[in-house]
Amino acid sequence: MEIERIDITVQDLVEGYHDNGEGGVRGYDGLLDIRPPYQREFVYKPKERDAVIDTITKNYPLNVMYWAERGNLRGDGNYINSDGPGDSIYEIIDGQQRTISIAQYVHGDFSFNKRYFHNLPADKQEQILRYELMVYVCRGPDSEKLEWFETVNIAGVELTDQELRNAVFAGTWLSDAKRYFSRNNGPSYQIGRHYLNGRVNRQEYLQTAIRWASSDTIEDYMGRHQADADANELWEHFQAVIEWVKKYFTTRRPAMKGVGWGSLYDAYKDAPLDAGEIEEKTARLVADEEVQNQSGIYPYILTGDERHLNLRAFPVQMKQRVYERQDGKCAECRKKFEISKMEADHITPWSEGGKTVEDNCQVLCKDCNRRKGAR
Repeated sequence: MEIERIDITVQDLVEGYHDNGEGGVRGYDGLLDIRPPYQREFVYKPKERDAVIDTITKNYPLNVMYWAERGNLRGDGNYINSDGPGDSIYEIIDGQQRTISIAQYVHGDFSFNKRYFHNLPADKQEQILRYELMVYVCRGPDSEKLEWFETVNIAGVELTDQELRNAVFAGTWLSDAKRYFSRNNGPSYQIGRHYLNGRVNRQEYLQTAIRWASSDTIEDYMGRHQADADANELWEHFQAVIEWVKKYFTTRRPAMKGVGWGSLYDAYKDAPLDAGEIEEKTARLVADEEVQNQSGIYPYILTGDERHLNLRAFPVQMKQRVYERQDGKCAECRKKFEISKMEADHITPWSEGGKTVEDNCQVLCKDCNRRKGAR
């Protein structure tokens, strides 16, 4: 893999700058994809935007920007992800907000210190246009690019995991996927906001959608689909998961957000489920004070695995009292153990109506408790 530092001026950067709304933002004489179609919008507030211009006007160094070489520009204006004729095309990995701030100021979209760029004296304009930006460009195999971007992120570039992947697997498929999954109030947010955690404009909805569709093999999935013409398959799978959840888990509750719905859908989409029975069980578990993890109710109902519920444990003080009452002996094998070698156990299990109260507590040695749990 090759990593190259290039020094370009503000004038180079804003050459050919245009903002086509949802069609994307370009600069650097059309060779730099500043904001690919349907990626997150400009989010800087005036204070942050002005700080960028202030840095440039004072000739202070601006933070490093990171680009990825995405392929070569063909004669028809489209790019290809392999060597070929034409000029290279790049995509911004980090520095999008700073780049747009600079371009908007030079193009007169806002004023700084009550003066627009075109109102500045010629020497001040020249100083800004000649200001040099430090850019690192990465080119090479996808796997090496991802490793490099992860290293950059550790060094302090605040990118999410999915933003790093997007840098590596850019292409027609990703651009279309962003149309569904990367815009605030976009299609995925409209149907999935009650069931997903994360920020749409930081690519976290997109990450969840790919995780659901790929059984958590995100990078493999993106690599296989990178050159696809569209992301219809991903969008259709996402809709299918959400519709399945709405069909069988009919009452919307806050704890539904962030549940691993994708894997539950894969395992149980063809199972004979009863929505009324599921709601009855859910309501009962929501009201059960023993259940400490409300989000775990949904996988528990389908799997029967109590570990999802994080059932209430006996307090340390209660365990100590029961231990002393048993004279330090295991309630099963009757051997003596230090309390650190003992575990508090429900005499009547939770599944049979047992509660986490002292009258239902006994202490067992770890071996006996393990054997009881296996029965």
